[in-house]
Amino acid sequence: MEALEIARWQFGITTVYHFLMVPLTIGLGLVVAVMQTLWYRTGEEHYLRMTKFWGKLFLINFIMGVATGLVQEFQFGLAWSEYSRFVGDVFGAPLAMEALLAFFVESTFLGLWIFGWQRLPKVLHLGALWAAVLASVFSAYFIIVANSWMQHPVGVELVDGRARMVDAWAVFTNNTALVAFTHTVFGALAVAGGFLLGIAWYHLWKRRHDGLDTVDGDGKVLVGTDDSRSRGVTDHQVWLRSARIGAVVALISFAGTAVSGDFQAKLMFEQQPMKMAAAEAACHDGTGFSVLSVGNLGSQDCDDIVAVFEVPGLLSFLANGDFTTEVKGVNTLLPEYKEQYGQTLPDDPMYGERAGMTIDYLPVMEVTYWGFRIMIGFGAVAAFAALVAMWILRKGTVPESRWLMRLAVFGILAPFGANSAGWIFTEMGRQPFVVAPNPDPSGIDGVFMFTAAAVSPGVSLSELVFSLVALTSIYAVLLVVEVRLLFTYVRGGVASAMPELAGKHDDDASSRGKDDDDVLAFAY
Repeated sequence: MEALEIARWQFGITTVYHFLMVPLTIGLGLVVAVMQTLWYRTGEEHYLRMTKFWGKLFLINFIMGVATGLVQEFQFGLAWSEYSRFVGDVFGAPLAMEALLAFFVESTFLGLWIFGWQRLPKVLHLGALWAAVLASVFSAYFIIVANSWMQHPVGVELVDGRARMVDAWAVFTNNTALVAFTHTVFGALAVAGGFLLGIAWYHLWKRRHDGLDTVDGDGKVLVGTDDSRSRGVTDHQVWLRSARIGAVVALISFAGTAVSGDFQAKLMFEQQPMKMAAAEAACHDGTGFSVLSVGNLGSQDCDDIVAVFEVPGLLSFLANGDFTTEVKGVNTLLPEYKEQYGQTLPDDPMYGERAGMTIDYLPVMEVTYWGFRIMIGFGAVAAFAALVAMWILRKGTVPESRWLMRLAVFGILAPFGANSAGWIFTEMGRQPFVVAPNPDPSGIDGVFMFTAAAVSPGVSLSELVFSLVALTSIYAVLLVVEVRLLFTYVRGGVASAMPELAGKHDDDASSRGKDDDDVLAFAY
């Protein structure tokens, strides 16, 4: 085990963990802003309750996202200083704009929204939320601009071994960034849709379980109430509308991710052909898409892999938009990569003991192959679940089945899994490059960087191991804190965000009757 491997594990763990919060923040923020807009336009009570309940969950996730995101900035200097030197002239502009939006616009207007209830005019209060949410979307775009430049470097020239930006417009309108951003936003909305649907389903089931809601002979809901103000007809509207909105958002986002994903795949075939060949376990040139391949994918031995079920022409369609053009396989691409970029790491001090080592241009096929399929599979499962839910919800409630409720709640994880698998596939498939070369003949020669050259030379293995263990432990604690907070406020229902609706004050943590007991009492 060496420093490079630990540094990669460290960045991978912290980044994937942070990205669990990012899509929920973006997607749920947009949905909450729409809910408050509906309340502003209609004045209906259930939209206000929806805004406050889902808004509090949004804030919990946002706070954790900020806390975990800060670490990413420091890792560039800690473990990846050579990488930072190489990309610094390019990344300075997008990361500076991201910081301005994330920490100034986003935080300022979100603070106005949190503390502005009953203090700001309704239209200004609504505008503050929209400003904060849109700022988070734009900050995500600038991050994706930086990441997409690593996937497809444009708008630069190589000066003294460093990439120097010469065309900011080319960097900010990189076709890779535009498609990746669209794909990411739809992926974030898929997470929000599943989140709304699963939690709303639980509360509709709980109303059935507690005997508040019943059904008539036709299976249509008969809405009931209890002694509190929080669980009446309006409460039922909150969860029914939330579930339906979640299902619609999930279906629309799946269509959006499918279309944008097709565009992204075509760009990947053009810009990083080895990544897509590994994702398909395509050893030889061909046109067929392998739905399932068997063999030891982890062995990196392409000849050991056999396609069990293959759809003829589909791979060619994904890559080229037709069904006949052959797509290059691993065995064709490997000699091309070796000829163009060398067979061994250069004899350069930056590589240290790794200089002269053989370069493996084939990414870990086990990760890329299954990551690609998990991404698509989980996304399709979430969309199918949303479609079924829309059919079930047409009569105004959900079945009393406990296992179906649990399935709906666990279904929240599917879009998260699809998003995480997609990013892992994207980043792992780029190896052995931390900045992938541009294979376009009209592209920029020499602007690429091997991952082995990017790690900090002055950081020892023991220091990296310590930071890995420390950060992983802290993140594990933060995960427990966030999950516990989310569970507490989800179980409390609308009353957890609006304690005045509970109708009584007690010590039950789930009811949140006392403002003093509410760790997020500042929120409204």
